[in-house]
Amino acid sequence: MSEKAFDIVIYGATGFTGRLVAEYMHQQYGNGEFVTWAMAGRSQSKLEAVRDEMGLPESTPLVVADTSDVASMQAMAAQTHCVLTTVGPYQLYGSGLVEVCAKSGVDYVDLCGEPVWMHKMIKAHEAEAKASGARIVFSCGFDSVPSDLGVLLLQDIAKEKHGAPCHTIDCRVRKMKGTFSGGTAASLTATMASAKANPEEFQLLINPFSLTPGFQGAEQPDGQSISYSDELNSWQAPFVMAAINTRNVHRSNFLMGHPYGEDFKYSEMTLTGDGDKGREIAEMVANDRSLSSKDAPKPGEGPSKEERENGLYDLLYIGHVDGKPPVIVSVKGDRDPGYGSTSKMIAESAICLINEASNTSGGIWTTAPAMGKKLIKRLEDNAGLSFSEGY
Repeated sequence: MSEKAFDIVIYGATGFTGRLVAEYMHQQYGNGEFVTWAMAGRSQSKLEAVRDEMGLPESTPLVVADTSDVASMQAMAAQTHCVLTTVGPYQLYGSGLVEVCAKSGVDYVDLCGEPVWMHKMIKAHEAEAKASGARIVFSCGFDSVPSDLGVLLLQDIAKEKHGAPCHTIDCRVRKMKGTFSGGTAASLTATMASAKANPEEFQLLINPFSLTPGFQGAEQPDGQSISYSDELNSWQAPFVMAAINTRNVHRSNFLMGHPYGEDFKYSEMTLTGDGDKGREIAEMVANDRSLSSKDAPKPGEGPSKEERENGLYDLLYIGHVDGKPPVIVSVKGDRDPGYGSTSKMIAESAICLINEASNTSGGIWTTAPAMGKKLIKRLEDNAGLSFSEGY
């Protein structure tokens, strides 16, 4: 690895999630012995103020950069092996940074949950990234690390136990306590506004294979209608993150050469319980539009430290091979998904990419093919996640 000032630059470090990433990096790793990192944002004075508010050392490096100033983006990229960006919506603020990293051979991780924008970036910059050696990895937070790696682990277990991958995997959210981020809400609003104005984008938005250029797989399960699961004795409702998680899981399968099969089917839903009460909750969840309402969290807003630390999630993955018992994997996180856990996941993704995944070639990746079980180990060792076989 060539000498640069930093291993990782956290771009957006003055925002709510960016602060949490910087705080985690400081608490978990310090700065210098294991990994060198800097805080980056548009304003030197704001960076200094946020650094001081968080009680970080005055020696914490600060980098001034602005997405509207290409030269400053280039200067930031030139100083680091990896840019970790929390500045969304990415369709509004991310394209220039992806272009700079793809051209200059600098690694990049983000928290993107915007499949139409990701489709555009793949089309525009994948060849450049392959040529330069830049590893661009989208969706390194709650969308879509647990699902991408949970499916990878389940399929490895299925091949070991049954000699074949599961043709169908269903993710079911058993528990989730926490708040979706203001960035997620802003991304959803921007995505829906853009799709409404552009029929081509709308078609990409509803296509489960929008991130697998040139490949269209099997018809996918209906995750948008409430239904009853006899297998789990529970009603189930649409899960808001399914729109991005399913696309990333299919892209991982595509990038790895379809080890899950070309007819692989994948769905995500939320379990709401049995009986009339379960059905009532499922209907409420299905009709919930709070994430796109005027009361949705705004970028820069977020839950208190106590709320973040009391949050959690518990995801169940059930895989099927014809004529064989189901394969079960559980993925759990010890913080609220949108902030506490996400900030740890993206930090560990950046570290894993530059330290353990050095053999991954240039291109536009998802976490499973780029880092795989190396990232699972980092997340279990450091970030409060668990990936285990069984219920």
